[in-house]
Amino acid sequence: MKKESKKIQGIPVICWGESSKKVILAFHGDQSYKEDTVIQILAETATKKGYQVWSFDLPEHGDRKAEDYPLNPQNVTADADKILVEIGRQAESISLFGCSIGAYFAMMACQNKKIDQSFFLSPIVDMRELIENMLKWSGLTPEDLQREKQIETPFKTLEWDYYTYVAAHPINWTIPTKILYGGEDNLTTRATIERFSEAPQCSLTVFEAGEHFFHTQEQLDFYQEWLENNI
Repeated sequence: MKKESKKIQGIPVICWGESSKKVILAFHGDQSYKEDTVIQILAETATKKGYQVWSFDLPEHGDRKAEDYPLNPQNVTADADKILVEIGRQAESISLFGCSIGAYFAMMACQNKKIDQSFFLSPIVDMRELIENMLKWSGLTPEDLQREKQIETPFKTLEWDYYTYVAAHPINWTIPTKILYGGEDNLTTRATIERFSEAPQCSLTVFEAGEHFFHTQEQLDFYQEWLENNI
């Protein structure tokens, strides 16, 4: 499979496969990067079906760890806008892939864009709920976060500005979407993913032996089969 590395206004991007009028823009998950295993599997599957896959490093990840450019919805949206302009010069059809927090960022960045379809693995579909749960799991409240402005938890460093932005900008997602969710996901509850998937444009597949992080051979094999059946 052809693999081309380039930079779009300083953003490291990999284009997987031959140039195509059908492009999937891929958003990786937290503590991951643009060549993560799930993105490689996506590229291997999608390119056989005539797509080209573009993946990029989110702020503070991959080749951007040394940059003074924080990971937040505003910055990811700005990055996605720049990449989508380049994709738009080539593609007639644009799809999305998002893993974990990458799915949240994909929705935040592209909810008002012309996107044909999306594929989400273990998506974070309610960021406000997740932040509030992380506070609760740490014995804290949003009022504590407001007072301290930034709190280190066993899960993640939480910031008041990030939380208030998320709360003030709820996602309105109307794009046809296929979701793969692990039955043992410890970040997004079954009730939350089922509620999100009630929308008529959404299709939910649950792999009961899956975790939030699909990493075992059994989980990755199921993920690949899901891609083959849905792309």
